[in-house]
Amino acid sequence: MRYRLTVLTPLLVGDGSKLSPIDYMVWKDQINVLDQARIFRLLARGSRLESYLKQIAKAEKLDFASWGGFAQNFAKRRVPFEHPSYSAYWERLPAEQLHIPTFAASLGGPYLPASAVKGALRTSLVFKLANGRILKEMEAALASDRPPRQPGQLAEERTAGAPSHTRLRAIALADSTPVPQTALKIYLVRVATLERRGPDQFELRWKQAPRGSVEARRVEESTPQFAEMATPGTVFEGEATERGFLTQPEIARSLGWRSPLRWPDILALANDYAGAMLAAHKRYAAWSGLSALAESLARLESMLEQMRGRSNACLLSLGWGAGFVSKAVRLAVPEDDFRRVLGQHPLYSRALRAGLPFPKTRRIVFLENRPAVLPGWAVLELV
Repeated sequence: MRYRLTVLTPLLVGDGSKLSPIDYMVWKDQINVLDQARIFRLLARGSRLESYLKQIAKAEKLDFASWGGFAQNFAKRRVPFEHPSYSAYWERLPAEQLHIPTFAASLGGPYLPASAVKGALRTSLVFKLANGRILKEMEAALASDRPPRQPGQLAEERTAGAPSHTRLRAIALADSTPVPQTALKIYLVRVATLERRGPDQFELRWKQAPRGSVEARRVEESTPQFAEMATPGTVFEGEATERGFLTQPEIARSLGWRSPLRWPDILALANDYAGAMLAAHKRYAAWSGLSALAESLARLESMLEQMRGRSNACLLSLGWGAGFVSKAVRLAVPEDDFRRVLGQHPLYSRALRAGLPFPKTRRIVFLENRPAVLPGWAVLELV
């Protein structure tokens, strides 16, 4: 059996790597990633190596006037901007904001790590099984003399099980086979936020770095971020299996599971979680007045209805930029209880006291330089 993951909105599943501004040059509306080892070998033959090393040591960006030939002749890969206008934004940004997160890649090319898919499925399982008792245990742990550093881990282990005997052990996924480099583009992302204007009335604003925000009509003054992402329509494929031994009822009971989970059960849980996330995002789109975002969410809802009618497919939100909603199970518990418990954690208490929707921000991917979609939505199918 194999799985097929089809990208619906720009997707970034990275390995933590980023391109620094001296790793690449912008030329002809594309990122030209330099083959530094090859450049060093070339310059070592003459007297320019020392000059190049000095510039790299002190430069924030490589001087195109001096070294632009490298972008033309010594680029190991070229990744185009999604829209030509992004080159101008890149030129205006300071170097510290030009570190570009990259898609996971092996020697064969970009690939989808199986851990990203299985992580999204595990979150769906926790969402389904979370209940009031788990919330009370978390509240008690946070109020104790030694609160846990990772309170969410308690809820995860109580529902899905510890890693050694998680209920998802019955399934296995392998990393996908590599896809062509042409499947990737450099997308522009901005962070939307909300500001209260009255009872249940909010105003859209766009975040600036390091702090502050600007009103919606001044979106050009907000701080953009660039990311290397797989384009919609990209297909990742890899091996998927179901461990029949672990699906036997007696084995499941010995592992402390109420019942074994099989692929159709897990995919159904993922669709339930996707429905809850889309409902939350639709409320955000209505508050912010982002019409293009609302339209994209409506298309995702239509896709979800198609997935619900199948036992071998689901809708997933995964990867970079999918946000707090995709990584936590706040949608599984009542809003007031969630705020009371999370408010005890110093990292979130200030944001919750503001009385705004939580989280109040979303990363928005711009298409053709217009706010359009949320990143990271895809269809997972078993074939």
